[in-house]
Amino acid sequence: MTAAPGPPRSAAVTVLHTAVSDPLARPLLDELTHEYSTRYEKPVDLSLEYPDAEFDPPRGAFLLLLEDGSPVAGGAYRRYDAHTAELKRIWTHSAHRRRGLARRVLEALEQDAAQRGYHRVYLTTGPRQPEAKGLYLAAGYRPLFDLSAAPETIGPLPFEKHLENPRP
Repeated sequence: MTAAPGPPRSAAVTVLHTAVSDPLARPLLDELTHEYSTRYEKPVDLSLEYPDAEFDPPRGAFLLLLEDGSPVAGGAYRRYDAHTAELKRIWTHSAHRRRGLARRVLEALEQDAAQRGYHRVYLTTGPRQPEAKGLYLAAGYRPLFDLSAAPETIGPLPFEKHLENPRP
């Protein structure tokens, strides 16, 4: 059985570097909140996780992929340590999945982080997000956990990737 293709592409996808407070970010934040609350069966408030300013340049970034002016995917990073950016809030709109947009978000975040001098990216995903785990493995991220262990016994699943050609 193969997955149904996503909606047809109607326009070029553009990258918008913006802020968490941008009204265009609301669908991303609302869907993430719903997704996490549903999968983990407890309320989630992303605004309590990190202050929005942690995703502002020069130490972080928040970006959206736009199609016809509407957000279809997005993500962010914040400073984890002097050499590492921590990726957060990776998202693809539910109506636009299976189009490779999450991979494009990862690539855009990695490129931006490298341009800002980061040498490594780090992220965690929840144990109930097998599609995210698969995305990170396919994108060349190294798992920092035992892949043969049951994800629920690990908790958040950490990954890392060393960036090519970071700014000196």
